[in-house]
Amino acid sequence: MEIITGGVTAAQGFEAAAVEAGIKYQNRKDMALVYSQVPCQAAGTFTSNQVKAAPVLWDKKLVEKAPFVQAVVINSGIANACTGQEGLDCCEKTAAAAGKVLGIPTDAVLVASTGVIGRQIPVDKITAGVEKLAACKEGSAQAGTLAAKAIMTTDTVHKEVAVTFTAGGKKVTIGGMCKGSGMIHPNMCTMLAFMTTDLAISKELMTKAVKESIDDTFNMISVDGDTSTNDTYLLLANGLAGNPEITCENEDYQAFQEALQYVNTTLAKMMAGDGEGATALVETKVVGAATKQDAKLLSKSVICSSLTKAAIFGHDANWGRILCALGYSGAKFDPEKVELYFESKAGKIQLYGDGKGTDYSEEEATRILSEKEVTILVNMNAGDCEATAWGCDLSYDYVKINADYRS
Repeated sequence: MEIITGGVTAAQGFEAAAVEAGIKYQNRKDMALVYSQVPCQAAGTFTSNQVKAAPVLWDKKLVEKAPFVQAVVINSGIANACTGQEGLDCCEKTAAAAGKVLGIPTDAVLVASTGVIGRQIPVDKITAGVEKLAACKEGSAQAGTLAAKAIMTTDTVHKEVAVTFTAGGKKVTIGGMCKGSGMIHPNMCTMLAFMTTDLAISKELMTKAVKESIDDTFNMISVDGDTSTNDTYLLLANGLAGNPEITCENEDYQAFQEALQYVNTTLAKMMAGDGEGATALVETKVVGAATKQDAKLLSKSVICSSLTKAAIFGHDANWGRILCALGYSGAKFDPEKVELYFESKAGKIQLYGDGKGTDYSEEEATRILSEKEVTILVNMNAGDCEATAWGCDLSYDYVKINADYRS
């Protein structure tokens, strides 16, 4: 596998575009298009929230039932959530408009939205935006980057990544982009994520790989404990790499899994580190757990602890908050066997072991916690299973950003 520059346009046959439609924002691009020159297989996962936005309902139906997909239209600013039949009609009108100008069926167009809940999207603006997108789409790396920027809301940086690997003697590329900064929580978060690949693979195996990867990547991040109405992850595969179609779990499938895992992990960490108001990416790695499920429960519990997140923001080695979060995670363990460490580029320090705090240096701990990336390492000494979760610190700016988000 090789890491390359690019995003959703890195794979063969994929194009992108971004335009200003004026849906909510002014003087910035707020609509994006991802388009494949040929039909694609599609796989996806969506929010676990019982309240699902209209685009989620539209995309779930198409991913499950449409013979193929070929485009995704995305808008930022308005989420098209809790909008009733009018919101569903907006999805269909958007897809129909895109289908007309792109020369593809309406049910080959996926849609996605992000932004304020409860507002109706002005259909005239979004259909006009679709025509502009179709007119300026291209396969350049710059077009992919502009699309990644257009889907941002409170994100401070755009997020994209691409890799290549070999399957069936052919060079294959996976590229992707995502957005997400707040309302981020395990079991899909407030995120839109779009992956493209020129790999030839069966829909069944692609779906299997996506679901397995999501469980260990995007479902292991949290910014604020809120699960969004709009979470959408889509992978489109157009087969233009020319490899023999992957129909069984062979070496080519394993290479695809590895590449997809890297892309998803990288983007998930970008989202966690770009949490609203965040000053640091926080990683919690639990090792030595009795089961994989225990490891996941424990790592997620620490990442979701507001008290722990606040302590990291203050560079305060308040390890008691971490032990507390482990204790209410739902996993059973012996506290006397737990070892707890902080680690960053500034060093590594043990804070807890043998059932009590260690004689550590507060100054050294503060120095370690002052880095932009901090790892909380927990050894349960109960087995050989592990899991990693990602989040961020909790700063004053998080409240400021979310207190006036609609204004």
